[in-house]
Amino acid sequence: MPSFDIVNEIDMQEMDNAVNLVKKEVDSRFDFKGTDTEIELNKKDKAVKIVTHDDMKAQAIKEMMIKHCSKRNIDSRVLKFGEPENTSKGHRKFEVKVEEGLGKDNAKKIVKIIKDSKLKVNASIMDDRVRVEGKKIDDLQSVIQLMKSSDIDVPLQFVNMKN
Repeated sequence: MPSFDIVNEIDMQEMDNAVNLVKKEVDSRFDFKGTDTEIELNKKDKAVKIVTHDDMKAQAIKEMMIKHCSKRNIDSRVLKFGEPENTSKGHRKFEVKVEEGLGKDNAKKIVKIIKDSKLKVNASIMDDRVRVEGKKIDDLQSVIQLMKSSDIDVPLQFVNMKN
């Protein structure tokens, strides 16, 4: 039976590339000269730790992160920016979480949208993905179009298409 999975996955290598581009831009920008700005990606925790001089620089780094992630085909909706906090040296630090996975609420929303569409497909939640099965490939493609136009608050990818 033809099927595919709906997921929210991030290519961490592309995320690493985006963080490296942000570091390069910080090193070359005049307004960051002489500031001890640190940007560090922890791939295991899926978080970027940032320490910078003040709130204006923190805002500039946030904008750079969004810009470079979108250039690397990483949707900016996966970036969850923490609030800047003071450090002992008078700098500002904050963390950017990279959220991967659909989550239970979004998975339930996706299944409900698919069931409400009255297409002849079966949608089921499997861990952090939604598997969609149907007898016709056209029905599966209709589900993909439906999900692309839906208002789910995480980016969706469609993987493991099987005939």
